[in-house]
Amino acid sequence: MMRRTFLLASALLAPVVSAGPVYAADQDFQIWSANTATIDLDKRWVLWLEAQFRFSDNASRLGQTLIRPGIGYRLDPNTMVTLGYAYVPTDPVGPRFLSEHRIWEQLAFRLAGNGKGITLTGRTRLEQRFVKGAGGMGWRLRQQVRLTAPIAGKVRALVWTEPFIAFNDTSWGQRRGFDRLRTFAGIVLPLTKSINAEPGYINQWVNRSARDRIEHIANLTVAAKF
Repeated sequence: MMRRTFLLASALLAPVVSAGPVYAADQDFQIWSANTATIDLDKRWVLWLEAQFRFSDNASRLGQTLIRPGIGYRLDPNTMVTLGYAYVPTDPVGPRFLSEHRIWEQLAFRLAGNGKGITLTGRTRLEQRFVKGAGGMGWRLRQQVRLTAPIAGKVRALVWTEPFIAFNDTSWGQRRGFDRLRTFAGIVLPLTKSINAEPGYINQWVNRSARDRIEHIANLTVAAKF
């Protein structure tokens, strides 16, 4: 089982390992914290709440905040569709402050496993992005593949990868094509029966018109289910 887990994890992490030395890029260290809550309204309907705080420029200041609520509907025990909204104020170095609003649709599904042993899941998210004071709507697709596996007691290893693909150009900066790639390696640590912590490392490779950007991110997600 451990060998199989290692091979699957290596396949998910391969894009980061192979891309690193090939492309010259700007570097930044960041700290991200995220809090999520999944609240069952009944057997089918689910309320999703999420807040993230991202500290950039060597983690010296708050560069981005993300507030993302949504309403989900379970099609079956392994599949859920969600519709939501996100508010994403971004304060980058140099470029102007951006006040972004997003509408998003999502399909979450299980590909393999039962949640107890090695489990592979997927998440397909489509975003419609708007920036206050700028015209045009940006369409973007995100596809996450996530692998978990037991390692000791109730602690699980966790790796995931998520490419972002933009479908169009906008006046406020979105460029059509490959946008970025996020890859995570860490653990799932149960804190209580309904709350897990997911500490780990995210490598984010951002495709830019000038030099690309690689962000090394210390990430902590606290996920609650009620």
